[in-house]
Amino acid sequence: MTVSDVERKQEPKRAGLGPAGWLRWAWRTLTSMKTALLLLFLFALASIPGSLIPQRGVEPDQVARLYDESPGLAVWYDRFQLFDVFSSVWFAAIYLLLFTSLIGCIVPRTGTYLRELRRKPPAAPRNLSRLPHHAAFESDLTVEEFAGRLRKLRFRVVTGDGWVAAEKGYLRETGNLLFHVALLGLLAAVGIGSVFGYRGNVLVVEGDGFANTVAAYDRYMPGPRVNAESLEPFAFELSDFQATYQVGGDNSGQELDYSAHLKVNDAPGAPVRDYELKVNEPLDVNGTQTYLIGHGYAPEFRVTDGEGQVAFEGPVPCLIEDKPTLTSGCVVKAPDAQPSQLGFLLRFLPTSTPLTDGGHASSFPGAVVPEVQVLGAFSGDLGLRSGVPQSVYELAPPEIMKKLHPLVMGEAAGDPLAVGKSLELPGGAGKLEFTGVKEWITLQIAYDPGRLPALLAAATATIAIVFSLMIRRRRVWVRVKDGKADVGGLTRTEGSAAGFAEEFDEIVKELAGDKDVR
Repeated sequence: MTVSDVERKQEPKRAGLGPAGWLRWAWRTLTSMKTALLLLFLFALASIPGSLIPQRGVEPDQVARLYDESPGLAVWYDRFQLFDVFSSVWFAAIYLLLFTSLIGCIVPRTGTYLRELRRKPPAAPRNLSRLPHHAAFESDLTVEEFAGRLRKLRFRVVTGDGWVAAEKGYLRETGNLLFHVALLGLLAAVGIGSVFGYRGNVLVVEGDGFANTVAAYDRYMPGPRVNAESLEPFAFELSDFQATYQVGGDNSGQELDYSAHLKVNDAPGAPVRDYELKVNEPLDVNGTQTYLIGHGYAPEFRVTDGEGQVAFEGPVPCLIEDKPTLTSGCVVKAPDAQPSQLGFLLRFLPTSTPLTDGGHASSFPGAVVPEVQVLGAFSGDLGLRSGVPQSVYELAPPEIMKKLHPLVMGEAAGDPLAVGKSLELPGGAGKLEFTGVKEWITLQIAYDPGRLPALLAAATATIAIVFSLMIRRRRVWVRVKDGKADVGGLTRTEGSAAGFAEEFDEIVKELAGDKDVR
């Protein structure tokens, strides 16, 4: 055995961190300011898809249209929960990590801040001329008199044998700490809103109403602590909807304004009141807010079956295909038609205009010359009684569409139908009549108990950050000896020495009075 072998045997083995060590390391890393800033950046970054990609809770019709136009992309969006960003697992993970990190940052900093508040300003250095800011003048004032003048300038003051120490600017750290507390409060308010609040979407056609019950929603998203009894018992009827568009010019057809006229019952038995619902002017009933988020057309149809009976009659909400002109796709289903069910694929043109190739297109979003193109008429089992849910914007799933019998397709349907016109189906299968035009609106109804706390937290954070950025921590010392006074000062805030120079001159003038300052 060599000497090196003996030395290696005698060398102590290095101990690993162990589970407790790794936990301490993970906690220190998570609660560091660098990690908190990184998580805050990720939180903001994760919110971007919620603004760029239509969300099911806000624009369900846009989500449906994306599935129609790009089904492959829509499937991937759904797989990564990009249609529900703010309720996704990955967004919640960032939220919880940020919440934990902020708590870990705030608790120790609060203890440090409280100790700093109790700490007295340090004694004056022996040689004040070495400080960044210095002045001297002759004075017969005593230490206590200098201390009194500094107190008038709102400094915290201590005195010693021939010296005065003063400091102020503690609100800077107060603002810094309060900003983090407010940010934590903002996250808590968001959490409270998601747990005790709810939101939902509903489409309402002119002439129809809505009652705030779970069954009335097209999409309902309650928090974990919400039940059916938690909903505010209000109701309303959509009596009219009006939209205005620019006529002529480069921006012809641009939407200028739109509003819905409601007749509202705040509670069962309460008197009816009129309310004009506009964008950014929600209906508020005891904290439950109803927002107007979209609108479109619901042309009215009557379907007569082969036996002469009315199998369907009423408005049909259409899915917008072209936003500038509000050209919309419609589906009419008549499951009660005899001897066979009937279905129609239609396109609604608000302002129908003939094209040079013989076709028609809408040239304006307003319903100036409303017409309906019949893209296809079908008979057969639509699968509505199979128990499998279907979209109202889809005639039937692909596997069922293959089994339907086409009655009229494309150009065989002839010119678009104007209001009051009808299309006779071949073989006496029935008739489709275009009877009128209504409009629909989409609403988001939300109750968020964290909304007001979030507003207060955001306002507090704004004020606190102003304190943190504008206030400087600074110190001033005075030494009195043999009828002379030396004054020195420095700022504890990095990068603010230039700004403190002017303040220091004003402090010296206040201390010196009418004495000449050197």
